[in-house]
Amino acid sequence: MNRSEALDTATQALPMRLFRGAQDRRHAKEVQEQLELIETELAQHLSFASPVADAPARYLMEAGGKRIRPMLTLLASELGDGPNELVRRAAQAVELTHLASLYHDDVMDDAKLRRGVPAAQTVWSNSIAILAGDLLFARASSLVSGMGEEAILLQARTFERLCLGQLHETVGPQEGEDPIEHYTQVLADKTGALIATAARMGVMFGNGPAEFADPVTEYGERIGVAFQLIDDVIDLSPKKEQTGKRAGTDLRAGVATLPYLLLQRRAASSAADAELLARIDAGAAAIAEGADPALLDPEVEALRAHEVTRETEAAARRWAEEAKQALGALPKSSVKRALERMADSIVNREG
Repeated sequence: MNRSEALDTATQALPMRLFRGAQDRRHAKEVQEQLELIETELAQHLSFASPVADAPARYLMEAGGKRIRPMLTLLASELGDGPNELVRRAAQAVELTHLASLYHDDVMDDAKLRRGVPAAQTVWSNSIAILAGDLLFARASSLVSGMGEEAILLQARTFERLCLGQLHETVGPQEGEDPIEHYTQVLADKTGALIATAARMGVMFGNGPAEFADPVTEYGERIGVAFQLIDDVIDLSPKKEQTGKRAGTDLRAGVATLPYLLLQRRAASSAADAELLARIDAGAAAIAEGADPALLDPEVEALRAHEVTRETEAAARRWAEEAKQALGALPKSSVKRALERMADSIVNREG
């Protein structure tokens, strides 16, 4: 995806899905214009005088992305006075933080693809990808630094949760800890925390009522978990043209997603599930030693057809429904309807 295609995806597709009806369509156009401003300013923040820094720092932004976080900041600001310079700055800081985390995640996960293009460390090196992420974290901090103490503290706490989520994912569940509860908390920290911050900053800097801050924060965290659970389902999808990666990428890399963890739980009482689990583990180990990733094709297909994948999808939908319920304190409006549709769109996507 080239940069102009990424801009089209970011500024047109999502707003038009969230707003319906003539009045809402006008609203969608206004949001679209704000997203275009944010996109343009993001590109400026990702520009570095040093060519050594400039190309890797811009790399993942130019690969595309859904811009869910900036969109959420804009929507939440509409609960008050609507978008302004500080709202856009908050949206940019959150998106920069998200982009920075992707560079680091891909190094730690030894990922080969991101957004349908080679992961940054495969284009340059681990060190350059890590430093590019650090540069983006620095730019995000610079943006937030002039927005007041509350914003600085919120950004710091969010960054702390991102790091804790990655640490807990890396170390894994401890003795006596339920693996599925551990996994869910990792998702809440790594993804939910930043989406929640995007929503909260929208209320803060859009001068929205203080009583709306906690509901949209809860909403953001819950749609973040729902997003990642649907990603676990999408990871098993054979539709590479939509997902941007080979079916079972996480499974082949030995990543424990929710379908795998549910299969692991079932294996204690089902010989067939235990046998499938053993084949998955053996295949992932062989791939780690250099075997052809196609070795696991039958197991990927078996897991995709297994009931645990349907359970994962159902869990994602529960989180999305709970996110919508968290908005109960908000008045009926086109903004509330758009937030509800955003939750639905997250669990209905295919890539």
